[in-house]
This record gives sequence, structure tokens and C-alpha cells, in this order.
Amino acid sequence: MERRKRQRAAALKRRRHVLEPERRFHIYCEGTKTEPAYFKAIRGRFGRVQLEVVPVGGDPLYVARRAIEHRRRKRRSRLSSFEETDQVWAVFDRDTHRKHAAALEACREADVHVASSDPCFELWLVLHFEPYDKPVDSAHVQRRLHRLFPSYDHDKAPGPNFGDLVETLEHAEQRARRQLRFRRDEDTPFGNPSTTMVCLIGAIREAQRQAGGTDD
Repeated sequence: MERRKRQRAAALKRRRHVLEPERRFHIYCEGTKTEPAYFKAIRGRFGRVQLEVVPVGGDPLYVARRAIEHRRRKRRSRLSSFEETDQVWAVFDRDTHRKHAAALEACREADVHVASSDPCFELWLVLHFEPYDKPVDSAHVQRRLHRLFPSYDHDKAPGPNFGDLVETLEHAEQRARRQLRFRRDEDTPFGNPSTTMVCLIGAIREAQRQAGGTDD
């Protein structure tokens, strides 16, 4: 009798997990090769989270506007239980873009999340291999990534296979958080070098847990 009760309880728990809606992330990104290739690899780590990646190109403000347009369109539509858990993110670089600050402000006002890297997205990828804490430009970071990960080439399409790289995801998160602490201590929050990609990964991990899955 006791065994049957345990079996019924376990079956009920499994059904609840199955019925729990998957979390969906709509990610609008500046890059059209490297970022989509990376998020494709990330999908394999978080099976209960849907990552819908839209590579739009353009400058940060254009990326922000595309993400904001999606957010507003969803608000106007009749939300289902699946859509209520959606998150919209804009992923772009600081680099030398003059409209970076305007993009951040526009996203903040529209309740769109931002993952921004200074100087560029490739900094986040370098952190999968090693700590990196010196102010540099995008070209320097991209050259460093190519030395660490030869299959990466900024000028080549399509983006490389980052499947092995995401196995060191936790190391990148730890190093990125340390960078952000250093910038705060220097009174230059989110300055060069730093990346808030760690915030996006953290949100994906939390969504995975809420959907009843593991985060590794």
C-alpha cells in the first residue's frame, strides 16, 4: 500500500513538470554570426527553455527598437499561459557606438532586458577560457578569442560550433561577475572591460528551474 502511494505521488510530480509551460526567451542581437552560433550551443544546456534568437544587425539603438517592438506587440495581443512567462532581451555591444546610452535607456523604459558587452560580445567568449581584465578595443578581444579558439573568425560565416565552449559556462559566469565587481569598485560600472551576458545566462538558469528542469 505504502509503495503504491509513493508511486502515485511520483507520477503526479512528473505530470506537473510536464504540464509546466516552457519558458521562452526572445533574444534580439546585434551580431548575425557569432551570437546566433553561441545561443544555438546554449540551447543544448537548458532543455526546458526556448531561445528564439533574432539576429538583426545594425547599431544598439536599432536592436533595442526591434526588441521593444516585439515587447509591445506581445502586450497588445491576448497572452496565453505560455506567453506570460516570456522574456525579451536585447544583446548588443558598447564598442564605439554613439547610440549605446540611448539604446539602454529605451530598453529600460520599455521593460526590455539588456545584455551589453564593453567592448564587444567576444569578451564574454574569452571569459570561457581565462580571466580578462584590461581595457581594450573590439579588434584586440577578437584576436585574443581567435588564439584561444581558432575556429572563431570574426570575418568568416557561418559562426563556429560553440558546443564544447559552453561546457565552461560556469567559469565564464564567475569571471564576468568578478569583472563587474572590479568596475563598480573603480566607480566605472559596466565600463571596459565588462559584460552583462552573465545576467542573461542567470535568467535562463532561473527559468529552467521554474520550469522543473535542472540548470546544468
